[in-house]
Amino acid sequence: MPDSEFNLHHPQPLLVVISGPSGVGKDSVLRGLKERNLDMHFVVTATTRPRREEETQGVDYFFLSKDEFARMIELNELIEYAIVYNDYKGIPKQQVRAALASGQDVVMRVDVQGATTIRKLAPEAVLIFLTTESEAALVRRLKARQTETAENLSLRIATARQELKRAAEFDYLIVNADGRLDETIDTVIAIIQAEHQRVNPRKVSL
Repeated sequence: MPDSEFNLHHPQPLLVVISGPSGVGKDSVLRGLKERNLDMHFVVTATTRPRREEETQGVDYFFLSKDEFARMIELNELIEYAIVYNDYKGIPKQQVRAALASGQDVVMRVDVQGATTIRKLAPEAVLIFLTTESEAALVRRLKARQTETAENLSLRIATARQELKRAAEFDYLIVNADGRLDETIDTVIAIIQAEHQRVNPRKVSL
């Protein structure tokens, strides 16, 4: 018999985690999902890194000082946080809980280390690993961004190579090939739609 909580008209809200190494296109996929006007809550990550010219406060990230970030840690207001290339990144807790409580699917973008933390906190989260066609393609993308010092670029490439080996820890793997962003976004949406048809739905608690 199907689970008594199975209800196609009022499905359980999902916590969807989009992850993968630097340079695989996590931000581009997130922007593309937002442009589809889907009924989802997109988590805004807090970070202490400087804002890039094309980024908007409160939309792309919450850009905080290290003192402000430390206060959030002290008050236990973050689901997870980590030092990423000498800056802090973290997921504010309240916005995720509020969205799930309202019945909305929640989509968050985290690094591979952060996805591992989320899986421990919320085993029923849907973890999606983005990658490129090849390691060489990933290195090309990182170099093309030209947002790093030579030292930081080397660190990102070395880290990405290690993170690629952890894809098997995720539920789904999507190759975000060059020039095929729309296909990647379609695949993410298809995964979410399929998850909502599960007879035994995931029940996320945080």
